Amino acid sequence: MRPLIFSLGMLAASALGLSAPAMAEDKLVVVELYTSQGCSSCPPADALLKKISSEYDDVIALALHVDYWDYIGWKDIFADPAYSKRQKDYGRAAGHRSVFTPQMVIGGIDHVVGYKPMDVANVIQKHRAAPDEISVTARSNGGDVVITLVPKRDTGSYQVSLVGYSNGESVAIKRGENAGKTVHYTNTVKEFVDLGEWDGSGPTSMRHKAPNGDKAAVLVQKAGMGPVVGAARVR
Repeated sequence: MRPLIFSLGMLAASALGLSAPAMAEDKLVVVELYTSQGCSSCPPADALLKKISSEYDDVIALALHVDYWDYIGWKDIFADPAYSKRQKDYGRAAGHRSVFTPQMVIGGIDHVVGYKPMDVANVIQKHRAAPDEISVTARSNGGDVVITLVPKRDTGSYQVSLVGYSNGESVAIKRGENAGKTVHYTNTVKEFVDLGEWDGSGPTSMRHKAPNGDKAAVLVQKAGMGPVVGAARVR
């Protein structure tokens, strides 16, 4: 199985068409992987997220660990009920009756099985081609993050979030479906801060304490779990 996964990963990399580093002003595509240490199907998706994160500068790849697999023998040490709720909110917004792992939500609107590299690559490519509605900049300043939002298109109601995440961590899983495996996790979300809604009527600035984690990003999406219309890494 591992050679097959590697081969598909290489095909996905080619399909993404990202042979050169993205420029700072390029659109950033947000990929949210809903995963669990207790799910036997998740390690290939975790590996794919690592590949996407390490090789493509124009993708913000985030791993949100859910808690609904904890009952089968292994409690995910990164899981947060808030991330399970976020995934379920996405499902309701899309009219889905259930959620699953591993699931990637790309651009806040497209739901893809997380271990299918070609499907993930095709959806990322689609989002790369779509213009952002909001220009987002975010910078560190004295332990805080200063965020500037500038609308490019029609105004609307937007949800603004500040996300802190890790560089990478390995976990030796002792029980459950992945018992005996050591899995490397990339960009595990440590804190997801809701900064509230913004009406998009004109440029605005926000300031908030830096979230937990080695890195941080700002996401702007249409209210009601709509598409992500702007994003930036905190510099």
